[in-house]
Amino acid sequence: MIRKLLPVLLAALVLTTSLYGQEATAPTGYRNAVKLTFLSWATGSTKISYERALPHRQSGEVCVSLISAGYDKYQNDPLGFTLRYGHKFFVGSPSDKGPLCGFYVRPEAIYSRYHYTPSNGGPRRLAAMGTLLATAGYQTTFGRLLVDGWFGGGPAVGIPAETGYHHGFQLWKWLGTRNDNIAMSFSIRIGYCF
Repeated sequence: MIRKLLPVLLAALVLTTSLYGQEATAPTGYRNAVKLTFLSWATGSTKISYERALPHRQSGEVCVSLISAGYDKYQNDPLGFTLRYGHKFFVGSPSDKGPLCGFYVRPEAIYSRYHYTPSNGGPRRLAAMGTLLATAGYQTTFGRLLVDGWFGGGPAVGIPAETGYHHGFQLWKWLGTRNDNIAMSFSIRIGYCF
């Protein structure tokens, strides 16, 4: 599955860069950012993102995550990765802080694959899930410091983990119910603009 998904994600990034590669007529400001997902290490992974401003109040963002680089809150020794690509559409008037600032909506594709030890101590299992999310958020800068927060949800397919947590999204597990076909995501990223 990853051999099929990785070329699609890379093609999406190349396509958006080639379609929107020319400089935008947007407010002055930084056009690139590298971000870390705030406290991702406390949930068992380390997530690093790169975002590039595109014309027409848009941006493309790629995030990679190493699952196992962080505190293992479920004590199940996970080992794997997460890949995600989101395309932001900024809404409202352009920000005087630059092209990476403002309220946005973002369709996002995420793929998470890792092995873990189940709570009953049995043999290691595979968790491999994909999701398409619709997210909404706000991003702003303070000089070169960037802060990005969002929430969203969407359909999910694949082999779910016992915990429902996939190091990039959580499967529905609220109000006393569980649904392995509904994913939710929310987070805060802190970054550096250039």
